[in-house]
Amino acid sequence: MTTSALAAAAATLLFAFAMMHAGLSDLTTNKIRNSLVLLLLLAYGVLAPLAGFTAYEIGWSIAVALGVLLFGFILFAMGWIGGGDAKLAAVTALWFGTDNTLAYLLCMALLGGVFALAIYLFRMRPLPERLASKPWIVRLHASGAKMPYGVAMALAAFVVFPSTSWMTVIF
Repeated sequence: MTTSALAAAAATLLFAFAMMHAGLSDLTTNKIRNSLVLLLLLAYGVLAPLAGFTAYEIGWSIAVALGVLLFGFILFAMGWIGGGDAKLAAVTALWFGTDNTLAYLLCMALLGGVFALAIYLFRMRPLPERLASKPWIVRLHASGAKMPYGVAMALAAFVVFPSTSWMTVIF
């Protein structure tokens, strides 16, 4: 296996575990840690060149990520998403680059809508007694509680990632 394929394989595993952690963390605590976003940022900085991404591709990925970050902060300022959501979307856009960020954002919006509907329906029903001992489920069930959008973001990342350049380096 070549160095670029090894770097892409390592990146794939790291990205998958980081996104899974982000989704589960947001679901159970309503937080996406800055350390996770920084890990993804640093890992991209190290692994993208090793995987054979050109300076041109990396530069455009940075530009796209900054655009997503700016848009995310506007949504954050309006109270529509959390700060962790904005940062996670931006770092994911960095990984997906110009070719896949739009697909990611659209998939995230669609999955976010389905997830929000599921949470809304969950909140309309009485909480089963066996779930009442789980604080994160009680919080999730509470009317007016924040929506853990990191779940939809992680799911969208898993849907789009197989189409990215990371996968073409491996195979």
